[in-house]
Amino acid sequence: MWSEVLINYGVFILEVLTVLLVIVAIFAFIVSLRHKEQSAVGELKITDLAKKYQDNQQKLADFRLNDEQLKQQEKARKKQQKLESKANKQAAKSGQEPDEKAKPCVYVLNFKGDIQASGTAALADEISAILAVAKAEDEVLLRLESPGGVVHGYGLAASQLDRLKQKSIKLTVAVDKVAASGGYMMACVADKIVSAPFAVIGSVGVVAQIPNIHRLLKKHDVDVEVMTAGEYKRTMTILGENTEKGREKFQQELEETHQLFKDFVANHRQNLDLEKIATGEHWFGQQALDLGLVDEIATSDDLILTALQHKDVLEVKFTQKKSLMQKIGKQAEESSDNLLLRWLQRSNRSLY
Repeated sequence: MWSEVLINYGVFILEVLTVLLVIVAIFAFIVSLRHKEQSAVGELKITDLAKKYQDNQQKLADFRLNDEQLKQQEKARKKQQKLESKANKQAAKSGQEPDEKAKPCVYVLNFKGDIQASGTAALADEISAILAVAKAEDEVLLRLESPGGVVHGYGLAASQLDRLKQKSIKLTVAVDKVAASGGYMMACVADKIVSAPFAVIGSVGVVAQIPNIHRLLKKHDVDVEVMTAGEYKRTMTILGENTEKGREKFQQELEETHQLFKDFVANHRQNLDLEKIATGEHWFGQQALDLGLVDEIATSDDLILTALQHKDVLEVKFTQKKSLMQKIGKQAEESSDNLLLRWLQRSNRSLY
């Protein structure tokens, strides 16, 4: 009897210890995740595009050689690398200056904009890093893709690009697909805008769409009380009844925002016929060139290949590690953005 009691007691103690260990493990796991998220810092990834393009060209050239030719070519390549390495070591030991003067550098950045312009923080870090090392003869090439979004987000993104101009670093913006509304606000900061022939350019306008379900609520005897302090604290509302005075004030605010947008564009692209291009319309690349919205027709790849002939070309990208939940959230946000854009296109409306 006593043995059974002791056994049962021992089993009970083991079960309690197991539960406690599971709880402690879960707690430690949560703490670890939070610590990783809080301590996670971004890193700057730098890619030598000359090496990348050369490696691709070499792979394609090697593909057409037979085994014996490949063997001989690899042997010659290794021999050349050894000679260059030996020469560099001897030059370093003797304290000799390199014969070749350092080439100017083109720093390549990428900005793919969403509605919130959420890539602005990474863009700011990339620009800060470049400003710390760039010389007067260096320049920046931004590959930009954005249909626009919130005013304050793209206003900040454009201001980040303006930091390069303030330091007299030449900035070229290349648009392969779209730079509309807030995207064009960013682009017009550049010294030169280059567009692919069928890229979408322009849309210098402002839009706001607000659903209102007041009549539906009223039909079902649902009252919504909107309490404000300040005459124009709330001009338009989703749930309450909108007034004509509120609509007029909201329209006034849109017009003021549009005027700020036009002034910004005019300040950076002074030869534009503002009344002609600030209608909210968009144009394809060749049309945009005729209107003065862009300066040249080409793709970003054309610009990079041309720069590689006489300059070092480095792609700079700031990345931050995200937790699984953050990745899922980001994917969900992008999916909702895409759904919204598709809905607007189907209903003949646009965010531009």
